[in-house]
Amino acid sequence: MPLALIISSHVAASHVGGTAQASALSILKVDSMVVPTVVYGRHPGWGPPGGAKIDPATMEGMLAGIEANKLFGQTDLVLTGYFAFPEQVRAAAHAIDAVRGAKRKGYGGEAARQPIVIVDPTLGDTGKGLYVPADVAKAEADELVPRADIVAPNAWELAYLTGQETRTPDEALMAARRLGTPALVSSISQGKEIGVIYAEPSEAWMAAHPKASAAPKGTGDLLTALFGAAILDGLSGSYALGRAVGGVAETVAAANAASATELPIIAMAQRLKATSPSVRLERLA
Repeated sequence: MPLALIISSHVAASHVGGTAQASALSILKVDSMVVPTVVYGRHPGWGPPGGAKIDPATMEGMLAGIEANKLFGQTDLVLTGYFAFPEQVRAAAHAIDAVRGAKRKGYGGEAARQPIVIVDPTLGDTGKGLYVPADVAKAEADELVPRADIVAPNAWELAYLTGQETRTPDEALMAARRLGTPALVSSISQGKEIGVIYAEPSEAWMAAHPKASAAPKGTGDLLTALFGAAILDGLSGSYALGRAVGGVAETVAAANAASATELPIIAMAQRLKATSPSVRLERLA
């Protein structure tokens, strides 16, 4: 059974952050260890969230406990998301190093696979700008992005990280190449479609679908979890992209059909793993 380490937000009443990712991964038969950076009652977009930001020392203690149980050596996937303090970012960076440096043991005598690290630099969005403190954004750019196997920003975050325009697929692809590592870039607008670009050094693909009239929060968190699970299943980047974007598109469509204000992740069950007829896959490079 694959094992994921999720370092992100825990939100009790909203399907976002690490909460959403652990739910999706459990459906896809990936166990999760969730280390929260905040514990909120609801997404701040609904108003005052309740709860609190996690003290960095508490977060470091949780990571130390996981390491003491020798679970870093069994971790197949690391997902990082929202951070409240730069010290949390540095703790996550140290954890990534420890996961990569841990002695690895495969299941049933099989060769152990190397962990996949997906960094979602949760910094801001179009129309909102930067919604984390500037020192947190700098720490993520300095400490986490260089450690990622895959960086997963939205279009606004990619522009923030690179200083490049990302208004079109071509611009976003050029900006993604500047990161110097494979990138999964969401919220790429093109006419009546919205899409996600996955760019590797040798090729790049875009999975696009018609824009929805509205979408609950947490689609980016769900995307990275589904993409990571697809890579663990052995899919290539392009197939993982199509499956992950399809799962998100179908979940958003189900939410809108039910007038749901949160992503119906558990209700979607195995549809998270199915391709969607609404998703168009296009090779960009």
